[in-house]
Amino acid sequence: MSKQLLHLVFGGELTSLDKNEFRDLSKTHFVGLYPNFAKAKEAWKAAAQSTVDNAHMRYYVVHLHRLLDPDQSDHAEATPRGKPDPVKKTGSATKARFTAGAKAGKRK
Repeated sequence: MSKQLLHLVFGGELTSLDKNEFRDLSKTHFVGLYPNFAKAKEAWKAAAQSTVDNAHMRYYVVHLHRLLDPDQSDHAEATPRGKPDPVKKTGSATKARFTAGAKAGKRK
């Protein structure tokens, strides 16, 4: 039996397309709790596809096992849509420098 890696899938309507802020938290849709990323991704995909007509609806997969045991390594798990793996130590200062450098390099 493989190790249980808990994942939470939830979603709701956002206030705008450029923020992860929910319009009404009381209407948050908790899809479920899953024992591994593959099952969570299936549920996430089904929920997201069911609301494809509403551009403000967003669904998320939360890696609960990482919150429960931050030192745990699960690099074999894929992250959807090429998003960065939150386990990797990329510090906000590094991200801020990268973002600032990218913006400075743009020409108008």
